[in-house]
Amino acid sequence: MITELDRVILTTDISDYDFKTGDLGTIVLVHQGSKGYEVEFVTLGRETVVVSLFAEQVRYVNSKKKY
Repeated sequence: MITELDRVILTTDISDYDFKTGDLGTIVLVHQGSKGYEVEFVTLGRETVVVSLFAEQVRYVNSKKKY
């Protein structure tokens, strides 16, 4: 189960923010029993961005399985 402050990997591209599959983020909030998450992304040369994502758009960084 993914919880707050876990590191996650994107499983889909997020074109609105130019994020690509495989980008790393940190969970800052869990929604409705892990149906969705607020994920913080920090990239070089850009501001910190927090994005709302569905559970199927991320996976735990140490797992090959999607949650």
